[in-house]
Amino acid sequence: MRRLISSGSRFEREIGYSRAVVDGDLVFVSGTTGYDYDTMTISDDVQVQCERALKNVAAALAQAGATLEDIVRLLFIVPNRADWEPCWPVLRLYFGEIRPASTLIHAGLQTPEMKIEIEATARLRPRFRAPAP
Repeated sequence: MRRLISSGSRFEREIGYSRAVVDGDLVFVSGTTGYDYDTMTISDDVQVQCERALKNVAAALAQAGATLEDIVRLLFIVPNRADWEPCWPVLRLYFGEIRPASTLIHAGLQTPEMKIEIEATARLRPRFRAPAP
């Protein structure tokens, strides 16, 4: 069973992608940046962008019935190598105990203001029902 998750961005329809796709028990979250979608602004600070991107990922996962704790794989894209290490404390805060598999790529992003993009794969946990009395 395949289900599409939308952030409401007009670009999803214009370009042809979804914020996330649920396929069976897997949730694939598209590359997500640090935009605050409520204000349509992005901070100049890479740590703030990293945390905002994780909140955006968490919002997509919540729509799919998952949490950050369900993430099994992460991909980080950072245009400037110097911006990677400042993200470590934020990532340790969110993933220090979860420790998903991850990869870092240095590459350009859609706009120069974007300093990090995060893609995630999560596995939905089985929902157990209490036994009938």
